[in-house]
Amino acid sequence: MDCINARRGAADTRTSSALAVFLFVFMAVIAPIISHAQGAHMNKPTVVLVHGAFAESSSWNRVVAKLLAKGYPVVAVANPLRSVKGDASYLANVLDAIAGPIILVGHSYGGMVITVAARGKSNVKALVYVSGLAPDVGETASGLVGKFPGSTLGPTLAPPVILADGSKDLYISQDRFHAQFAADLPASEVKLMAATQRPIPEAAFNEPAGPPAWKTIPSWFLYGSLDKNIPPAVHAFMAKRAGAKEAIEIKGSSHVVMMSHSDALVKMIDDAADATAN
Repeated sequence: MDCINARRGAADTRTSSALAVFLFVFMAVIAPIISHAQGAHMNKPTVVLVHGAFAESSSWNRVVAKLLAKGYPVVAVANPLRSVKGDASYLANVLDAIAGPIILVGHSYGGMVITVAARGKSNVKALVYVSGLAPDVGETASGLVGKFPGSTLGPTLAPPVILADGSKDLYISQDRFHAQFAADLPASEVKLMAATQRPIPEAAFNEPAGPPAWKTIPSWFLYGSLDKNIPPAVHAFMAKRAGAKEAIEIKGSSHVVMMSHSDALVKMIDDAADATAN
């Protein structure tokens, strides 16, 4: 019995020693790594992504995956796409529910929405326009798009869907979606995008914007040289007017620059986060 107890005692000693070694290694090596990762996540702003017309939240998937891998909290908002005022009001509620600093990113018509929604939001530290519209007060999407020649969107629209109140929902014809919207993406992928596109009322394109947030919040602009929805000259004009911190034109990119050149957008978001960090 004494021999058995001695062996058990030796085993218990070895177990205790192994546990002590594990705890030492954990506290010395693993715990600091976890703490650093958690701290990095806590110190990063939340990136809020707002899609535009004829798109939906999955258009951000490539960007979301890369931002999450870098430790950013991310929210890809389901933009209602009903009216500038209504969409901005919805987004403003989302922003109010997020604690801490925010980098607000808008694609295409989503730029109209972030411009209005971010007004007076002290937690929004930067605005990033991705092929996005950045209106001044009283400007409309259709007015901005037509400020310079080059948009071919109008002829690619399908016959409108007439709603019960007489308003019209607009879609891009599926057979013209690839060439118009996302020419630098594989055709097989764009077929899915065309089938799942979300409509926007015609009236939203002609609704004037309120006072712009870019007058008080620093902005960044990213757009493609082959954008057929919004002419590159319009993007350059808006970026200059807003006093953008950075404006980059991606050569050969279509309207969905965040999908075909997601690394460039992630780099720009990094730049915006670094430039506005307290």
